[in-house]
Amino acid sequence: MQWFPPTRAAVTGPPPGEPGAGVEEHADAFAEAPAGLDEALAAVDAFDQVLVAGLLRPQPAQAAGLTELAHAVAGTPLAARVAEAAEKAAVGTASEDHFLALAAARTALLGSVHDALTAQLGETTGRPRAEAAAPAPQGGQQPTNLLAAARSWLSDLARAGWQGIDHDLVSAAAPVVSALLPDPALRRLATLLDGFAAELAASCPGVSLDRIPERRWADLWSRALLLTVPGAADAPVTDTATGRLLPLGIDVQEHATAVQAQVHAVFEPADGTAPRLVRAGVSAPKPDTVVGAGLWQLLRPHMSLLAAVGEGRAMELSDMPITAEGDLLWSDEHARPSEPADAFATARVALPTATDPAIAPLDRHPARIAVPVFLEGYMAHQADAEGKGGESDEDGKGATRDAALTFTVAGRPLVVDIDRLPTAGPLTPEAVASSAACIGLLRWDAGAFVVQPLAVERTVRKKTVALHAGGWVGGTTDKAGVKAEKTATDAVAVLRERAGRLLRK
Repeated sequence: MQWFPPTRAAVTGPPPGEPGAGVEEHADAFAEAPAGLDEALAAVDAFDQVLVAGLLRPQPAQAAGLTELAHAVAGTPLAARVAEAAEKAAVGTASEDHFLALAAARTALLGSVHDALTAQLGETTGRPRAEAAAPAPQGGQQPTNLLAAARSWLSDLARAGWQGIDHDLVSAAAPVVSALLPDPALRRLATLLDGFAAELAASCPGVSLDRIPERRWADLWSRALLLTVPGAADAPVTDTATGRLLPLGIDVQEHATAVQAQVHAVFEPADGTAPRLVRAGVSAPKPDTVVGAGLWQLLRPHMSLLAAVGEGRAMELSDMPITAEGDLLWSDEHARPSEPADAFATARVALPTATDPAIAPLDRHPARIAVPVFLEGYMAHQADAEGKGGESDEDGKGATRDAALTFTVAGRPLVVDIDRLPTAGPLTPEAVASSAACIGLLRWDAGAFVVQPLAVERTVRKKTVALHAGGWVGGTTDKAGVKAEKTATDAVAVLRERAGRLLRK
């Protein structure tokens, strides 16, 4: 059941049991934290504090944090192993297997938080969720010596703690990564270790750090340790998809050396079965000089779907590989452009009946929640830097990235994550603040749900205008966008020329 108010065309309300009924009741449930959530997160935080100082010479406070983690999983199949691991770690005698048990307990707790939050979202959106399938076993035997080498380095990190990291310790990951990378079955672990080590190296020495990203580094450490278990990184189950793909919006994620565009869409199978939510992503390395609209220069050549989104078209898929988790393994050979398809029409008609994708076990983490929703009929509330607020004006001139923006949905406040709005598109905080409808991703951040806009509808001179985060994917006439595109073209041409010279040597 949709938790947002009905559209203006249906203000009289739908019959009971249909999408849109009982909005206030479900909005109330949405505003309440699931039972046990605070306790689970407190246990995770306690263990994360343990990793700050390290487990080479544990102190009483660290023993207490380990005990709290063990108590949090008491009564589960992990209980005995985690209790033993906590006891050994508290006296500084933990082995690699003990660290692995602690990482598994931490991951299980965050997985339970993820499950509680997604179940809550399922109640508010009314969409069913597909069942997760067991991963397909990898062909061949994984080299246990390489997995053991990775586990050994991660155990050394736990003993040293984040305050004890130095360049010698962090650089010990380099030969492990080099040995893992050639094997496709181990590439996921290799990539994670490589990025984790680079992040730690940029923060050395740990003793001089004023602020430590405890949750993030513990997340990376736990995930990497679990990936050292043979079979943990088995390939997901894949099938093929034939039917119509209706894009909803593009989520652009940019880093200093890479950029990714992830298209969220509704897939309507040709066999008439229920529509489902799917994703298709493309990423590319980038120089730090390529920013803003210039990012599309790097992404366009790799995925025809981006052009279709820019043109407002659907795509016809034929035997496109797809995972059980709803990720399309995109290949242009299996897709062709179709008829025009408006994203907001898709959000109003097809999204409420679509099935949410299954979630792989290792992806059960609250930070990975990104649920497509459609909001309409809300009131936008803008707070200034001092916390004073008021309803946004018609043109939303008061909206800034430093001020909190909130949608009041069914009488409940929902914070808008304007910091996630990409500079590579026309969607601005001002446009969001003056909007009347929004396609977005519900995320969970800092203990509350927030919405990341992918597209909005607003009224300009008595006409409804749609603005998309990926609106410049096919090019733009915006002055800043044109300048960024030109700069990116020049930078990419220079890099390709230099790369060509290196390859010819």
